Amino acid sequence: MQTVRTLSDLRAAVAAFRAEGARVAFVPTMGALHAGHLALVDAAKRAGTKVVVSIFVNPKQFGPKEDLARYPRREAADSRLLVEAGCDLLWLPPVEVMYPDGFATNISVNGVTEGLDGAARPGHFDGVATVVAKLFNQVGPDAAYFGEKDYQQLQVIRRLVADLDFPIEIVGVPTQRDDDGLALSSRNIYLDEEERAKAIALPRALGVAARAIARGVPAEDAITEAQNSLAAAGFMVDYVAVVDAETLAEAPAPDRPLRLLAAARMGQTRLIDNVAIVLD
Repeated sequence: MQTVRTLSDLRAAVAAFRAEGARVAFVPTMGALHAGHLALVDAAKRAGTKVVVSIFVNPKQFGPKEDLARYPRREAADSRLLVEAGCDLLWLPPVEVMYPDGFATNISVNGVTEGLDGAARPGHFDGVATVVAKLFNQVGPDAAYFGEKDYQQLQVIRRLVADLDFPIEIVGVPTQRDDDGLALSSRNIYLDEEERAKAIALPRALGVAARAIARGVPAEDAITEAQNSLAAAGFMVDYVAVVDAETLAEAPAPDRPLRLLAAARMGQTRLIDNVAIVLD
C-alpha cells in the first residue's frame, strides 16, 4: 500500500492506476478504523478496482461543543488494517492542504439535511458536503463507498453528486454490527463497560418499532414505544423518526420506501442507528 500526504503525489498515484486501465474506488474516512470501514474496502475490492482510502478528521463537521479534540486518531494502527484489507493507496492530507489560508467555500445541500442530525447538529452536513466534494475532486474516483449506518450522510452525498454532476457512482454498504446488534462506530470506544451493555437497547428498540410499523401499528405509537424503551435503558433521546428512505421527508407519501432513524446519548456518547421498514 502506498501512502501519500501531498496532492501532487496523490494525483500521480491515481494517474498510474488509470494508466493501467484500472477503475478507482474511494472510501473517505476519519480514521479510528473498525470492521465497518473494512467492509467498505472489501466491497470496493470485490468490484475489481484500485481502492483509495482517505483519513482526515474534518474540523468543519464538528460543532463547537462536539468531540473534535478527543476524536480518536490512530494512524499507525489504521495503516496496518488497510494493508491487511488490501487497500492500494492511503491519502493522508494535512489540514493545510484541505483548508489552506483564505479557504472561503462552503457547500450546503438543502432538503435532506434539514431534519434529524441536520437539526441536532447545525452546520454538520455543510462540513460533510464541503470536505467530500473536495476529496472527490482530489481523488477523481469512479465509485465511492459509504456505510448505511450514517444514513442521512449517505443521502446527502447522493444528492450532492446528482446536483453537481460528479461522474461518481455512490455505493451504500449495509451497516456492520457487533454480535449483539450494536452498530459499529468509532465512537463506541467512548462507552464504558456498563454503558456498552446498555447501548444494545438502541438497535433492539428500532427493530421492535420497525416490525410493529410493518404490521400496521401507527408510526407515532411505535416511535413513542421506542423512545420509552430507550429512556428506560438510560438513553437521552435526540430523535426517533420514520422518514422517506430517499428524501428523508418526515411525511412520506404512500407506498414509498421507509426508513426508521434514531440518535440518542448514552452518557457522553452520541450514537446513531437506522433500519429499513419492510412492509408486510
